[in-house]
Amino acid sequence: MLGPIFMRELVTVPRQRGHFPTRVALVGLIAILGITLWQATIGFSRTATLGESARFGLMLFQITLYVELMLLVFFAALSAASTVSQEKDRRTFILLLLTDMYDYEIVLGKLVGSLLPLAALLLTTVPILSMLLLLGGIDPSQVIQGALVLGASAFAAGSLGGVIALWRERTFQALALSVLCLVLYFCLSQGVGILGPYISQDVNWNIVQAWLDPFIVMQSVLSPPASGWSGIPPAYGFTFVMLVWCLLLNGLGIWKLRKWNPSGEPIMQREKQAADPEAGLNSEELSTFRAKAHAAPGAVREVGDNPILWREIKTLAYGRRPLLVKLAYGLVLALIVYFAYSELSQPGGRAAYAAAYGLVPVTVLSMLLIAAQAVTSITSERDGGALDILLVTDVSPYEFVFGKILGVIYNTWQFIVPPILMAAFYAFEGVLTKTPDTLSIGARFALNFAPMLTVIGAILLLFSFALVLGLHVALRLTNSRMAIINTLGTVFFLSVGTLICIYLILINGGSFANQWLSFISFLVLGIGGLLWVLSADRPSSAVSIGSTLCPLAMFYCVTNILIAKPGTNESADPLVPFASLTVAFGFTIAAMLVPLLSEFDVALGRTTAANEE
Repeated sequence: MLGPIFMRELVTVPRQRGHFPTRVALVGLIAILGITLWQATIGFSRTATLGESARFGLMLFQITLYVELMLLVFFAALSAASTVSQEKDRRTFILLLLTDMYDYEIVLGKLVGSLLPLAALLLTTVPILSMLLLLGGIDPSQVIQGALVLGASAFAAGSLGGVIALWRERTFQALALSVLCLVLYFCLSQGVGILGPYISQDVNWNIVQAWLDPFIVMQSVLSPPASGWSGIPPAYGFTFVMLVWCLLLNGLGIWKLRKWNPSGEPIMQREKQAADPEAGLNSEELSTFRAKAHAAPGAVREVGDNPILWREIKTLAYGRRPLLVKLAYGLVLALIVYFAYSELSQPGGRAAYAAAYGLVPVTVLSMLLIAAQAVTSITSERDGGALDILLVTDVSPYEFVFGKILGVIYNTWQFIVPPILMAAFYAFEGVLTKTPDTLSIGARFALNFAPMLTVIGAILLLFSFALVLGLHVALRLTNSRMAIINTLGTVFFLSVGTLICIYLILINGGSFANQWLSFISFLVLGIGGLLWVLSADRPSSAVSIGSTLCPLAMFYCVTNILIAKPGTNESADPLVPFASLTVAFGFTIAAMLVPLLSEFDVALGRTTAANEE
């Protein structure tokens, strides 16, 4: 019913190399989470009681659902958007429009086909969640509702990414708008719970919010009322709402498919039939006539010294309306700042991590957008066939690499500045609100100045890592879709893995002495994953060392901050964690840049897609 595109994906997905290792890695991750929670709640020195086993099963059930929900929502939108965008970059999407396939077969075939690997992961998780029923504390209906929430959330996020990719003609715009629209949706769903009571007191806005937000409805699945739900459980209402969203989004995509596409295709004009216009011209006049006849229309623009940088800045290399991405980012930024400032100005006193409520999500979002810009600056060139042409010109690797780097910085400076301004704001806000009975304004400023510089330096370092990572992975992997997923997945796992470690430390009272085995397992997984992404099929000693240092430095910074009691006078000196972060990520950045500048990847022509899977 979904056509030949879906049938092809259904046949080829199990044949991919990462099909079975991905599912094994997911089961291994859940196993490590289980061992960590067992150490945190019970330990291996005694036998657990029935109540402790039930509590452990519920906690593992909760963490597994939340972690998988974040993964499915993010990668569903990313996979659907990149699948369609890759076809557009290669100019093969227009060939699909020339076939006799119906519009719904193209739209739904691409969407469902891109979600098949995620559906396999979901089907792998359901039996594990069902086995937790043996520990007690979980009802079978919770397993069913949790699986429905996961599936509906992934399908809705994939529909959003697919429709945006059908609408926009460039990969970066599709990826950026997909991520921004997801964050914007979560912010607006939070706003429903805040603004709803002002609109009407007769509506249960908590239920309305649960029908819209996957994380809130997941909380209702994990913590149902003791007397049971009086009506339909929120999980079923959420599933219904997401299905309606999917119908609307995919219906819009089917309706507008041939209106939006082809978009940005070159218009080939016919040559006028004339009676030998070259007759009677001498050689010089003939040369001038032919040059004008084959010249591009419009005014002649002088190319700068670095043609790569000139193209990144002066042309529409990333779409005709890049301002749309900036506006979406500004709207999301305004909502995050509003919620962060509300947390900062709580009347009962602020939390120890109040600054993280605004700074962390904005920094992670900016890292994702910078990485997306960097990786698509290469994949778009390759899929369009322009990268191989560049290799036969006199453009040097230095001009190519630094042209791309400076071009990415120019196109993403709006994403780089806000986190820096937020870090400065939190520093000066700490100067103004610190108890004035012991320190003067100058002393308070001096106390906050060094932490502000280290935070800003760490943010710029992570942005540089995301930028160089995108170029490095895109030049090593000839499969553009895999390059995009590996790059953004690395940034995502770097952020989510850090947050998981923080959560595991906090639930154990801020101590990780009894969890060293689990944290070592997390470090091994992080090192192995980063090594696989950075090395691919061409490992090097420098990249291997950098892949080992980065997770260790990140883990050290997290534990140092948590144990040092941030927000109090017992905070530790931030210089040592910043130095460790600088050494690890700075070395890794250098390890990725040196092969690019020494003509290891660019000038040797390692860009063809002949062996692409």
